[in-house]
Amino acid sequence: MLAPSDFFELDSFEHKGLFDGIDEVWDSLKYIRGYIEENLKPNVTEIRQMGDVLKNTVVIFNSEVITDGFELEAGSPAKGEFSVSMDGEVLDGAAVLFAGASIFDDKIHIGEGSVVEPGALIKGPTILGRNTEVRQGAYIRGSCLVGDRCIVGHTSEMKNAVMINRVTAGHFAYIGDSILGSDVNLGAGTKLANLKITGSKITFRIDRELYRTGLRKFGAILGDSTETGCNSVTSPGTLMGKRSMVVSNATVPGGYHPPRTIIR
Repeated sequence: MLAPSDFFELDSFEHKGLFDGIDEVWDSLKYIRGYIEENLKPNVTEIRQMGDVLKNTVVIFNSEVITDGFELEAGSPAKGEFSVSMDGEVLDGAAVLFAGASIFDDKIHIGEGSVVEPGALIKGPTILGRNTEVRQGAYIRGSCLVGDRCIVGHTSEMKNAVMINRVTAGHFAYIGDSILGSDVNLGAGTKLANLKITGSKITFRIDRELYRTGLRKFGAILGDSTETGCNSVTSPGTLMGKRSMVVSNATVPGGYHPPRTIIR
């Protein structure tokens, strides 16, 4: 049995409740959407009234939407380098949605200090944590739970997926039906494949024991501090233990890989 605790330290994760009562970590994938809908506190309804694509940059501060009079100091919110001020006072915890961002659903929460750049598109239900960065061209397709200080990078796509805390998918990544532990880093072009060519349900063996996940779509479970090299691919139904590594251009076979595995 591979429990969530075998892959993730969850004490600092605000949404660790997603994993309550889960014996086998992949079963969490079945409950992402329901968990988000149950715990969602939407804060984009007023912004949605401005149109599906924002014509002007807006700020969310203390649950209010501010449309003018603010100043921005550019930088990465995940690294604490982005700030918003107004009348000479720093608005600590202010979130920013830039002109050109697309907010396609009311069922979205943008966390304090987070930034959504021009050209990014977010569908609900989705929760973004604090000080998280959604970069230009990112596509969050819904049923996504993103923790604190994460980066959903340029042309990276997420769907039915979880980033716990401090996860970076900076460039050209695909993250479908997957869970990424804290401090996971995806090299540019990493793809977490989630569907077998045959379309059959995902199974794998550990020590000759057959595990039937019951899932037709299952990308990857990446334990805390796992890193993937540029242009690497994980096969459907991949589970990598904590502090594992995938070198550039490698393909990871599906199934379980214990902590500190190196895939060459």
